[in-house]
This record gives sequence, C-alpha cells and structure tokens, in this order.
Amino acid sequence: MVLEKIISSDFRAQGLKPEDFSLDVPGLSRDSRTTKKGDAFFCLTEDETLARERCTQAKKNGASVVFSNFDFPDVIKVEDARDAFAKACANFYERVCDKMKIIGLTGTNGKTTTTHLIAEILNRNGKKSGVIGTNGVFFDNKTKHCPLTTPDADFLHKTFKEMHEAGVEFVVMEVSAHAIAQKRINGINFEIGMLTNITQDHLDYFKTFEKYEKTKLSFFTKNHMKKAVVCSDDLSACKLLRNCDVPIVTYGLKNPSDTFAIDVCCSIQGTHFVGNVCDEVVNIKTNLIGDYNVLNSLGAMAVCHSLGLDGKQLEQGLNYVYPIEGRFNVINFTGKNIVIDFAHSPDGLKKVLETAKTLTEGKLFVVFGCGGNRDRGKRHKMGKIAEEFADVVCLTDDNPRMEKSEDIIADIEMGMKKSHFVIPDRTTAIRTMIDEAKPGDVLVIAGKGAEKFQEVGEEKKPYNDFDAVYQYFKESDPILNRGKEY
Repeated sequence: MVLEKIISSDFRAQGLKPEDFSLDVPGLSRDSRTTKKGDAFFCLTEDETLARERCTQAKKNGASVVFSNFDFPDVIKVEDARDAFAKACANFYERVCDKMKIIGLTGTNGKTTTTHLIAEILNRNGKKSGVIGTNGVFFDNKTKHCPLTTPDADFLHKTFKEMHEAGVEFVVMEVSAHAIAQKRINGINFEIGMLTNITQDHLDYFKTFEKYEKTKLSFFTKNHMKKAVVCSDDLSACKLLRNCDVPIVTYGLKNPSDTFAIDVCCSIQGTHFVGNVCDEVVNIKTNLIGDYNVLNSLGAMAVCHSLGLDGKQLEQGLNYVYPIEGRFNVINFTGKNIVIDFAHSPDGLKKVLETAKTLTEGKLFVVFGCGGNRDRGKRHKMGKIAEEFADVVCLTDDNPRMEKSEDIIADIEMGMKKSHFVIPDRTTAIRTMIDEAKPGDVLVIAGKGAEKFQEVGEEKKPYNDFDAVYQYFKESDPILNRGKEY
C-alpha cells in the first residue's frame, strides 16, 4: 500500500517529502528488531535515548520510512507517534473496522464475562459476532491467543480484517485502561462503549486512582463512540451521567436505571430474575452465579437492546448461556464445591467471596495470591477482604514474576490479623485446601481463572488451576486409579 493511503488526514508530520507519499509500504512495524525491508516503522517510546537507538536499528533493517516523536536525522517527526500508529494500522487494513459494528467494554471487573454474554446473545439470534479480550480471540468457531487484553493496533486491525473476511458483523472487545492511555484504540469508531465499574487496580502503572479513573472515563466521548452503556451502581461511572457528550443508557441493581432486575434468586446451580430492559420485561434463567453476574447480564442486555434486539431475542440469547471459562466456574467433588475465578483485584475478590459465602452450607475456603511487579497497594486490602469473608485463607503464588514469593505474601499479610495457611506452591496449596475441606464446604481458587501459565522470573511455566484440580480428582478417584497397584 502506498504511504499516502496509510497516513491519516489529521497526520501532522515534519520532514515528509513529496516523493515519500508514493512509497510502496509492505508492512507496518513498532518493533525495530523485527522491522523488515520497506516497512514503515513507528517508534512508540517516550525515552529519547531509546528512540534514537530503535530508529537507527529500524533503518538498518531496511525501513523505508521512520516516524518518531523526536527530531532525528532521516526520521519523520510526528506530533504523537502512538496516535499516528493506531490510525495508520486502521488505514493499512483498509478500515474494515468501519464495516462492522464494534462494541468496546471497559471497567476494572466484568469485562470478560460481559463481552462473552453480548456475543452469545448476538450469535444465538443469528448475528455473527467475534470477541477480543483476556481469554483470547473468538470468531467463526476459531480461537486464537490474544497477547494483551486489548492488543496493540497492528494485531487489532489485522484481527478485524480476518473477522470481516469471515463474515463477522459485530465485534465485542475489551478495552483496558492501558489501551486507552497508550492510544491503541484511536481511529476506531465504536458503535457502543460500555463501562462496568472502576475500582482499584493497575496503580503500578497509573500511580493514583484518580489518574486510572480519568483514563477510563476519557474513553466516553463522541471521538470514540456513538452511544454509552453505563452501570449506575458505580460511583465513578455515575460521573459520566453529569458529563458525557454521547447518549447514555444505564443499568443497575441499586440505583434508578433504564435496565434493572427484580425477584433475583441465586443458587450454586445458577440465577434467575425478572429484568426490565428499557420498559421491556424479560424472564432470565442463567447458569451464571451471583448478583454481580446479574449486573453483567443486565449490561449485556442493555447493549444488545441498544443494537436493536427485542425482549424475546434477549431471553433467547441469555437463558442458559454457557459459563465463561475462569469466571465463577463450579466443580463439585464428593460434596465439596470448588470455584475457580479470575478475581485479582480487591473489588473482584470481595464480590466473588460475598457470593460464595451466601451459597456455602459449611465453611468457605479461599486460595489466592497477588501478582509480582504489579500494584502493591492492593495486596493488604485483598488480605483483609479474604479473612473478612472466608473461614480459611491460604496464601499462595500468582505470577510472582521478578519478585520474591515471600515478599508478596508478606505484603498481603499486612492486612491480616487471623491465622492462615501460607503455601507458595500453588498446586500444593490447592491440594491441601481440598483435603482440608469437607462436604458442604466451598473452596474459592482466585486470581488466575483460565490462565494457562505461571510467570516466575522471566519464564512462563505451563500451569492452570483447572488442571491442578482435575489432576487431584483423578488421583483421588478409586475407579480411575483401579489397577495401579499391579
């Protein structure tokens, strides 16, 4: 594609020559190490020394044109390299993002579940949809790994093109705060943007809650979307009701909303409730568990109703929806209920344990840890929450990365006063707590959900909570183990 078609109309650059516009560019690159001959390289770093090194490396690798925020020889200086790269990616992939309806969900918790619910409702009503988010990329009965909750613009628009070629009409994607701050989503015209909630997380990156909140809320402008769907129960989200330049539809359980629920009844098997979606009454029976999943369901219905679906279609789409991998998945073994959930923030852990507590006949156990090289300020809060709701707490590893396990656990213990287990090896911790539990007890394994690895140092070691539980059950089943003694 010629460079003239790649650079956007609002592209502000210094140093572009007339002949540059006719350059034939075979690809776009943001990694100088993998830049190929003829590529247009966009240097995204804000560090001038690193930028100089990367621009030099990209040129050595054959880049035909190099863009950067800095004014270097033989480099095109742009006003904002991240914004330029995102919009260039959209153009390079022929702006297929404009040929589908894209729904973007942001929030600290609930994004993954709600994206899958929206896609399920759409698919069950004959509207072909795809999903991009934490659990991966899903469309056309295919699944592929997603490198980030919201991937970089080159991966994102390449995926849009693949989806469009497969006939996808609707793309439902998670929009992380990092993606908003790093402008990965710039240039996408979202049909609907949704906000689930804003609670503490990622302060290792954003430093203050106020900056994290401001970043999330900055997504909700007419520059990004046509309409917003917002949870009226969330205090931060309510700020949008007073200051937003796009139409808003609200949903909630506690505050007056356009979409709400009554007669909510939850059990370990699922939930049923009566919903009112913008004055249409629906009867919902779902395999999802807990009030927070009622909220997720309400949000999904508000989005789909805004897309034109009626009450009957919402019922058809949501009733008995498939459970979302790693989100309050229940495994029963000899009367013990094991719950696997991705909850890894204070608010997320609280909601999962609150729900589990209401469904527990005996004692509530929890196994969890906190990620290394991430927001330390949430660790002691999660320790306090765990011992407030659970009868038995076991602290373990959860992606310790470059930190020492004992240092992470010590930070969690700062918020704890009661006795508890400390078993750093996650598999051993899970097996020990299953052994400790009795029929009627519930064990929550929190923090990793569907993740397929454990990050230790610079390694990603194969690991999965489901596998750890199933392996324990397999070894404990006398039928499966029959004949081993021979």
